[in-house]
Amino acid sequence: MDIGFSEEQELLRDTARKFLDGECTTKFVREMMASDAAVTADFWQQLAANGWLGITYPEEEGGSGLGLVDLVVLMEEIGRAVMPGPFPATVLLGGTAIAAAGSPAQRREWLPRIAAGEVKASLAVTEPNARWDAAGITATARESRGGFVLSGTKMFVPDAHLADVLVVAARIRDGSTMEDGVSLFLVPKDAAGLGIRRLPSVDETRKLCEVKLDNVAVPGSALLGEVHQGWAPLQQVIDRAAVALSAEMCGAAQRVLDMTVDYAKLRVAFGKPIGTYQGVKHKCADMLVEIENAKSLTYYAAWAVDEGEADAALAVSMAKAAASDAGRKVCAAGIQLHGGIGMTWEHDLQLYLKRAKADEVAFGDASWHRERIARLMGA
Repeated sequence: MDIGFSEEQELLRDTARKFLDGECTTKFVREMMASDAAVTADFWQQLAANGWLGITYPEEEGGSGLGLVDLVVLMEEIGRAVMPGPFPATVLLGGTAIAAAGSPAQRREWLPRIAAGEVKASLAVTEPNARWDAAGITATARESRGGFVLSGTKMFVPDAHLADVLVVAARIRDGSTMEDGVSLFLVPKDAAGLGIRRLPSVDETRKLCEVKLDNVAVPGSALLGEVHQGWAPLQQVIDRAAVALSAEMCGAAQRVLDMTVDYAKLRVAFGKPIGTYQGVKHKCADMLVEIENAKSLTYYAAWAVDEGEADAALAVSMAKAAASDAGRKVCAAGIQLHGGIGMTWEHDLQLYLKRAKADEVAFGDASWHRERIARLMGA
């Protein structure tokens, strides 16, 4: 049984690490935290030149045509570098929603431009109820003059203030199930009645926004996919993004462990490096076990989604639950083992802890996914 990465995937990992080590230093990350865009135009164009902005989109639509496993490899390195900017919003969410549900014309209009770095996108799903299931979508859409009028409030929309277009989930009707009646719409940034407000967030390398839809009128061509049938592609997008963020958390946790082990070898207490003490060694071993367990589940989930396995949804939730726990525990343990210096703003550990906390709650935290696992198991 071959459970390793291909030569091409290892090359992707190596080139991504070299690029991020050179172009995405923690000094750059801190500078972007303080900016409204969280990324420079030059850096964004470099991502496009690397082929990262269209990594999973079809080649005929400007992408690289790679799978979720390849994206997982890249996301691990992005997590290791705590890369700032709207990459998840544009590539994992907005762009993937267009790729999953859009008509050929819609995909041709948007995907090549996203892959080229010309436009950014995001996905507006969650609302003040903070639910990730179909029942959480209460924003409404009503048909009017051949188009639609959208109303409601979306919360925690990633980098909406930077997006040229938003994919908005809204409900046109109450169907026989909560999934029935959900539709997806393309809303341009300059649409009348669209209000976007930045929200304070724990991870300032990626911004979160409130999006208000005050009778926003869009034409019929703004409908993404079939009317009332938006939940199935939306769930697909969320599952893929959950796996990608699980990989990012694994990469960040691995980097925290590496930093902690290096520190334990150098920091001397009572005449010996602290790494020689059993309490420190066992804590580092616990961190490694958490990371390797989360990695294994994440890799399997990515493969299962790519292959269309029957247990793909179960694998996704197992990976997200494990990675959410691992990211939180490993980053907290790394700060604890660093002692007082780990609590300072000047040390880079805080960047990883904040990314882990933000990723933990995105697309459902560990508790939410454990509940989903129980439902999928028939419990």
